[in-house]
Amino acid sequence: MQTDSLGDRILNGERRALARAITLVESNRADHRAQAAELLGQLAGAGRQSLRIGMSGTPGVGKSTFIESFGMMLTAQGLRVAVLAVDPSSARSGGSILGDKTRMERLSRDKNAFIRPSPSQSHLGGVARRTREAIALCEAAAYDVVLIETVGVGQSETVVSELSDLFLLLLAPAGGDELQGVKRGIMEMADIILVNKADGDLKATATRTCADYAGALRLLRKRPQDPEGYPRAMTVSAVEEHGLEQAWEEMQTLTQWRRDSGHWDTNRATQARYWFEQEVRHALLARLETPTARAEMEQMSAKVGAGDLSPSAAAEHMLASLGVD
Repeated sequence: MQTDSLGDRILNGERRALARAITLVESNRADHRAQAAELLGQLAGAGRQSLRIGMSGTPGVGKSTFIESFGMMLTAQGLRVAVLAVDPSSARSGGSILGDKTRMERLSRDKNAFIRPSPSQSHLGGVARRTREAIALCEAAAYDVVLIETVGVGQSETVVSELSDLFLLLLAPAGGDELQGVKRGIMEMADIILVNKADGDLKATATRTCADYAGALRLLRKRPQDPEGYPRAMTVSAVEEHGLEQAWEEMQTLTQWRRDSGHWDTNRATQARYWFEQEVRHALLARLETPTARAEMEQMSAKVGAGDLSPSAAAEHMLASLGVD
């Protein structure tokens, strides 16, 4: 694969080239990783930035419906929208359904939209390991907004905040009980809480739920990256497309304040350092997957299981053999 020509096509906004590039960065083959690093290095000089919006929510809250309605609204305004949707991978088979395009039929046909589902491959954090690189490719392809949909709510799904400029939390009316145990962690990360399905018989319930969460947000410790009044809770209806424009206005207001106050650049720099450390950790773990390391691990495991060696001593021996002090 010629990375020079592929990079030029991405900079020209070709969707097919972007799809090929994301496939390249998601590959674990050593030659593909080298090509991906070269491609990303070429595109980094473009200096393009998109608004990265991370999104999470409980199963059944309507994330895909919201993304389609929200994305259609943005493309109608002349904006180019990329959707990176992460599907959970089966722990047994390793497979993923990857059905987001079928759930976003209208948006998938929009010439100003790009939808890419990716398997999580058991990677914790609610995102795929290479989602960060996929975002960089979408930015180089001049997409104005990149929406990152996580696999769902959980303690680990807050990692998406390390990828995004804004983090949205979608909730269902009267869905408070679904967030017990993860509520505080995810709410502390959220910039805007959107109570979806505020239509029909659920409209009144959604309004009460929104008021409850608005009160809860006021009890949280104020964050330096927020102006007065943020984070905030709002009601939306993805089906009836109510409240989407108001939500977008709030996102733009918060984004502009963070740009003007310097928090945008600080956040991007902090995220870059975070992902550098993550890559180092992954590279070290990858050294345990070599045939030599796996064979030695089996030997050490057998000795630990037989009681001939303590787990701590075996671990120290293993680290020493890898050259890690």
